[in-house]
Amino acid sequence: MKNTAGLLLITLLIITYSCSAQQSDGSAPEATAAETTRSFRDIPYLREAIIDPAPADRKDGIPVGELGVDGGDKSLILTLAQEIAGNKYGNFDSFLIAHKGKLIFESYYKRGRINLPHAQASATKSYTSLALGRAIQMGYLTMADLDKPLVNFLKDLDPTKFVAGVEKITLHKALTMRSGIDISTEQREEFEKNPNQLNGQGQVQTFFEHSTPITEASQVFAYKDDPRLVMQVIEAVVPGSAKDFIKNELLDKLGITNYAWETDSNGLPRSGSTTSMTSRDMIKWGTLAINKGKWNGEQLVSAAFLAKATSKIVDQSEEYDDTTKGVSGTAYGYFWWQADFSVGDKTYLSKSARGGSGQNIYVIEALDLVVVTTTHRPVENSVAVTATRVLPAFIK
Repeated sequence: MKNTAGLLLITLLIITYSCSAQQSDGSAPEATAAETTRSFRDIPYLREAIIDPAPADRKDGIPVGELGVDGGDKSLILTLAQEIAGNKYGNFDSFLIAHKGKLIFESYYKRGRINLPHAQASATKSYTSLALGRAIQMGYLTMADLDKPLVNFLKDLDPTKFVAGVEKITLHKALTMRSGIDISTEQREEFEKNPNQLNGQGQVQTFFEHSTPITEASQVFAYKDDPRLVMQVIEAVVPGSAKDFIKNELLDKLGITNYAWETDSNGLPRSGSTTSMTSRDMIKWGTLAINKGKWNGEQLVSAAFLAKATSKIVDQSEEYDDTTKGVSGTAYGYFWWQADFSVGDKTYLSKSARGGSGQNIYVIEALDLVVVTTTHRPVENSVAVTATRVLPAFIK
């Protein structure tokens, strides 16, 4: 009987040690040199998830702490992480948490690698928004300019060829995906036969010539070409190019060097999708947002602009709310999403950069919390997972 009890104790100790080693050995998975040249679909799955409640200090500008010691209910988050590893919520690639300015939890699954930039999809729009906010902070635009016709900033256009109503498109409308531009698929295919006409502001000229007329009825929320309009304004007002401006004034200052930002057919940086960022660098973008545009004491993005960008401007609750999982009041700002997360009788405003299927950065100011997820399809909605499973771990 004593031998049996002793054997059971040894077995439990081995299991405990094994789980601990998988959870916190400081060895976040890194992509090999060969893997960094592959397409995302060709990245092999990790043999096992890496779940780290005490992330290593990698001298990358991100302070680190420990889950449970520096905040959060460790058992709740580790249970969630194990469920993610078990594929309960579909194909997660990473899941990170920063609390009170410290990265306190870091985990990787499937195709997630600490040094491999992950496709951001429409989260790119949020980065474009912050680039405009940087231009405002540096004085190249003003907050009053947001309500002016967008064509005022683009001097290479021929307004005599515009369809009716183009003057109704302000920066405010474009930033909220309500420009009203409508180009048919057939027209786009024709444009692609002569790509030279899309260079520089030629792309905007083409849109403004061939769109259906811009009316109050047409200026409704729609994921179309609006980020391209905003990037054109950035290109027009900053010294040099938009590409160099974004690199020098945002990415370099945030210490983001391992990334991809593709070029659009017009020669400008893509503005609606196709950037790639590491999960840790996504934490930096979230930290910039939660600190009202400040990074290391420097005001990078206009605080007034950021407050407007992350406010509820366009109601999207009918389409995106999931009240059964604590998500309500969904709305859109300047390429940023907002929603109310309900836990018990308490409600917390979340502000998020969101990209297709789950490339998301959640900012919950009331809890001083930044949550990052990266995923690939099929996957469940990480918005609901964050609301129902992450927030309760940080609510006293």
